[in-house]
Amino acid sequence: SNGNVTLNWSTSTETNNQGFEIERKSNDNWEQIGFVPGSGTTTELRSYSYIDENIFSGNFSYRLKQLDYNGQYEYSDVIEIEVGTPNEYALQQNYPNPFNPTTTISYSIKEKGLVTLKVFDILGKEIVTLVNEEQNSGFYSLEFKASNFASGIYFYTMMVGDFVSTKKMILLK
Repeated sequence: SNGNVTLNWSTSTETNNQGFEIERKSNDNWEQIGFVPGSGTTTELRSYSYIDENIFSGNFSYRLKQLDYNGQYEYSDVIEIEVGTPNEYALQQNYPNPFNPTTTISYSIKEKGLVTLKVFDILGKEIVTLVNEEQNSGFYSLEFKASNFASGIYFYTMMVGDFVSTKKMILLK
């Protein structure tokens, strides 16, 4: 969803469960991408979740490595997913908005190209360039830190080829 992969799983019981290493396979190599603590020993149903953020297009495999406190472990079954490419250019509204002092800006690129993302003040003066690089097709998200800026209304603009989009955000201190 929007360039993120959400993994959900549950346990009916747990014995000596330290937690779960989340592993992702790409290019024939498994790598640990996260850890979710377990519930130790319990007979209650437990639900868990992990979000793998800003995934590029392609095929990926995921598995869990369940770790016990004594060092023993077991792997879950492998699940495979395909992350498609966006079918349009889009600049999302920042969240949260209003914000203080950080907010997240998300966007999608349908074709590889030079991406420029800039922030302007209410008078149209450029405040900062957040992105100015060639990027592959995919979903992107970045954090804008405005702790050094005054409260007020700001605009952010994304340009890729002929696509231009501008959104308004409010910094409240």
